[in-house]
Amino acid sequence: MSGAFTGFGRKAIPFLKALDFHQSREWFQENRDLFESELREPLGDLVETLSERFGAAGLGLRGDRKKSLFRINRDVRFSKDKRPYTTHVSAILSPDGTKMEQGVFFFYLGLDACFAAVAWWQPEAAMLQAMRRTIETKPGEFRKLVAVLKKGKLELGTQGAMKRMPRGFEHITDSELSAAIRNRHFVVRQEIDPASVHAPELAEALVDFAVRARPLLDWGRAIQGTLVPVSQD
Repeated sequence: MSGAFTGFGRKAIPFLKALDFHQSREWFQENRDLFESELREPLGDLVETLSERFGAAGLGLRGDRKKSLFRINRDVRFSKDKRPYTTHVSAILSPDGTKMEQGVFFFYLGLDACFAAVAWWQPEAAMLQAMRRTIETKPGEFRKLVAVLKKGKLELGTQGAMKRMPRGFEHITDSELSAAIRNRHFVVRQEIDPASVHAPELAEALVDFAVRARPLLDWGRAIQGTLVPVSQD
């Protein structure tokens, strides 16, 4: 059953801790009802609540409990780590509601971290090249983006950045621009207090974050050619 988000269950984190200890399909099946009630159903409610709120805010991001949630089962086919389950739950909201689009909102609740992110994550080569060229040719616009994000208490992450300048950009000497061009992803992230996930106010906090992160979405969409102009009416 779906409904407005009221918070993750009080046993959500203890369940993940127990799952981390057992890592057993038998244990998981015995405790599946707890997983559904404490984690998966609330996550589905959160996604659908955010989808409605993001729509009202004109963020161009949506999702649902069927397409947006990631499986807790690990893909162990090509991994030396054969543990069958992750110790987190996560979901994504995107322009078309699938996991295949760029310019997305991501939520992660786990033992190792709890955060939300707005991201252009591993954009395809042509898009990444276009983003880098935009930084090079329109540095003022990029600096404005950074300033607006900073005003919203956000900053671009540097995870996975290249150590050397990509080919064709070696002439860029400005430290801020060169650091940005070395990025493989363009991401802003908001850490979340795990104690706050049990209350419905979590949804409000995530909407506030997404609104503050919107300039990054709009910057990428302008480069992508998918930015919808704001009506002046």
